[in-house]
Amino acid sequence: MTTWTTRPETADDIPAVRGILLAAFPTAVEADIVDALRADPKAWIDGLSMVTTTPDGAPVGYALLSRCHVDGAPALALAPCAVAPSAQRTGAGSAAIRAALDAALAMGENLVLVLGHADYYPRFGFTPASRFGIRAPFEVPDEAMMAMALDGARPVPTGTIHYPAAFGV
Repeated sequence: MTTWTTRPETADDIPAVRGILLAAFPTAVEADIVDALRADPKAWIDGLSMVTTTPDGAPVGYALLSRCHVDGAPALALAPCAVAPSAQRTGAGSAAIRAALDAALAMGENLVLVLGHADYYPRFGFTPASRFGIRAPFEVPDEAMMAMALDGARPVPTGTIHYPAAFGV
């Protein structure tokens, strides 16, 4: 198993991150969302765009946390996450996600939301958002809309998720 290095994205990483997203997804939608989020000062939070790098420093994995809200209360959306095809199933994606979650906790954030595979995200501590009284603004299977409180001692808001405009919902 590879031991990965993670770090916040830098301006020099932007082309590589776009390349990872284009290689990992069938269309440019996710890459375009990241570009739009970078341009949105209400959504983009410096230090919460994480890359996983090879020993020579080349980005191969990516995870982004951006600002969203649950009925007006601040939260974070984990999306997108991607790994270059050559590094998939090696832990590069998990490393980027863990680094992003750790950075969010260090910044005092608490609630993270993700729409994704119910067999993947629970390994990080995500559970169905409905258990918190949180719902997506669109129809989605209950097990796919997940939430995680980074600090179990803090309250978690309830209500409907409001995503940044870049997500188009």
